[in-house]
Amino acid sequence: MTSTTNPPVTHASTPPPGPATRWLPLGAALGLAWGLLAGWWTPRGPLTTAEAVASIAISLLVGAAAGLLTRSRWPMLLTPLAFVVGVELARAGVTGPSVDLPRLSEYGLFAFVTGRGVHGLLSVVPMVLGAAYGAGVARTWAARRSPGAGATGRGGWHVWRVLRALVAGATAAALVLLVVALVRPARTDAITGSSATPVAELTTVRAGGHDLRLMVRGHDVSAPVLLFLAGGPGGSELGAMRRHLPELEEHYVVATLDQRGTGASYSELDPTSTYTLDRAVQDVVDVTAYLRDRFDTDTVVLSGQSGGTVVGVLAVQREPAAYSAFVGVGQMVSQVETDRIFYSDTLAWARRAGEGDLAADLERIGPPPYDSMLDYETALSHEQEVYPYDHTGNSEGSGGFSENFLVEEYSLLDQVHLLPAFMDTFSVLYPQTQEAVDFRRTARTLPVPVFFVQGAHEARGRQEPFEQWYAALSAPSKDLVVLDRSGHRPLFEQPEEFVAYLAGPVLDAVR
Repeated sequence: MTSTTNPPVTHASTPPPGPATRWLPLGAALGLAWGLLAGWWTPRGPLTTAEAVASIAISLLVGAAAGLLTRSRWPMLLTPLAFVVGVELARAGVTGPSVDLPRLSEYGLFAFVTGRGVHGLLSVVPMVLGAAYGAGVARTWAARRSPGAGATGRGGWHVWRVLRALVAGATAAALVLLVVALVRPARTDAITGSSATPVAELTTVRAGGHDLRLMVRGHDVSAPVLLFLAGGPGGSELGAMRRHLPELEEHYVVATLDQRGTGASYSELDPTSTYTLDRAVQDVVDVTAYLRDRFDTDTVVLSGQSGGTVVGVLAVQREPAAYSAFVGVGQMVSQVETDRIFYSDTLAWARRAGEGDLAADLERIGPPPYDSMLDYETALSHEQEVYPYDHTGNSEGSGGFSENFLVEEYSLLDQVHLLPAFMDTFSVLYPQTQEAVDFRRTARTLPVPVFFVQGAHEARGRQEPFEQWYAALSAPSKDLVVLDRSGHRPLFEQPEEFVAYLAGPVLDAVR
């Protein structure tokens, strides 16, 4: 008997759903459109908490939409790439180290990381994550609509698929933690234990159409008001004032201003075409008017450090009736003269120390002034080596203002952007101060009492012009104190001595 065996019946499995390639151009277009909008809206990247959170959310949605449309992981590359192109096109007219073409130097790389790098973290990373999840969801939906799809021997969850899921999950978790950190608001501690009426707040003051951050702290609102201007241009000293000078608040209502483009006022920098030295001076006058009105006082004490002394002297010249005294700390007199001395001393040091490459670079670029902010890196960034002194025992060390970032008066984004804010604002205002400022010629007389606090180890490039100016300066009264362990930042290096001076001779003169 013969038996016949029928051949086994095979069923062709339904091919897995492939990418909807016709939608890839639309995925790229979504990234380009968001990039153009982001470059117009936040040309230097998200600078405020609201901008950062919105950027993360929109980027996630754009990436997810591109992934859903294409059912492909290609949008993880194409959509962010189109976004970057859109951003760069939209902000082509914006200038400053954080947005200019990257430069292979310490300052240039730092500007790249804190500029484009932070923007990428807040926009590109969530876009890639959104595209990954969008593609995964779309492919899962498509597979469920096609029975048998995907059963072609791929082996289910292979190791690489597990790893991919773990990476996506870890990235999502990190993004959630980042958002939590971003939404921590800046704040300042209340003043307790005062027998009078204290004030402790972070506020904003409208000046020249821009909202400028102002920290106001004092144990007694009836005390004399002191307005402090940080150096630079571009510096912020909210952290330094809180870490090193809380005792000053026992004698004054201390108002510390983040000038336009600095610290928590970085988002107010643009448009840079409207930010002039004259406007910076008027901002100080406007903030002074706010303080006079709020605290019902005829005058305030105006104090500045380094570059803040330049704007301070010009404000006193413009509105002398508003100020009872001026206190210059690490006083600047002529930026051009200072920079040329720094250049000469740095070149001499480089030759003595065997720093041949540095000496060659200095000889190549020649003495200042320079057109680009980053050109100053070569000539001015070796102060610690050219003018060394012992910081041991000082309240602030050789790190200067970079030691004072981690205070709660700054939000996370403020902290991240303190140095790019310095560089971008410096690039706008510094050339203007070079052209306009030499107090040996333009401020031989000041109409208010003047006080100066200098460091015994101040660099020659600043000290020599100051000595020349101080000798010739005429004012209702003038006084100078030199702190023995300090350099350019004596108020933060020796805060006890600084407070004693302002609570003694200065306070006696203004009461």
